[in-house]
Amino acid sequence: MASILIVPGYQNSGPGHWQSLWEASLGDAARVEMPNWDFPRKVDWVEALDEAIAACTEPPILVGHSLGCLAIVHWAGSHDREIRGALLAAPADVERPDGLELLRPFGPIPRYRLPFETILAASSDDPFLAPARARALAADWGARFVDLGPCGHLNQASGHGPWPRGEALLAEFR
Repeated sequence: MASILIVPGYQNSGPGHWQSLWEASLGDAARVEMPNWDFPRKVDWVEALDEAIAACTEPPILVGHSLGCLAIVHWAGSHDREIRGALLAAPADVERPDGLELLRPFGPIPRYRLPFETILAASSDDPFLAPARARALAADWGARFVDLGPCGHLNQASGHGPWPRGEALLAEFR
């Protein structure tokens, strides 16, 4: 089984997204298949993540993007399985007043320290997460904060297919 679990966000990660590229190129990576990518339910996503983690033969590295980051954080508050580490890339701020109503049930965003090594990587111009909020979440979660500079939401729309800096961050857990 995989030692890296890819946890995409709302609407999944398309074929050119860095998460999909990693899944295809890393021999030990697998995507966590969520029950419904277009109408996410927190409880369903957290349980799908738990099932994927339970199927791993060794403690996995979790790689979340956007809403997938919140699934990881919610999972950590209700489950107790060993995790080698987590890379949380561009978490979605579901508490933003201008956020998608569909994603609000993933709030409130947990503000506890995660029980595993975590890196939170965020852009300074992400339309879904303000820089100050990213730093505050990293502090609350006990994560090392990495400021990626201006690079949008780290998705294909912001010009990200391959993401070499992310691969370097992932390598820190390996």
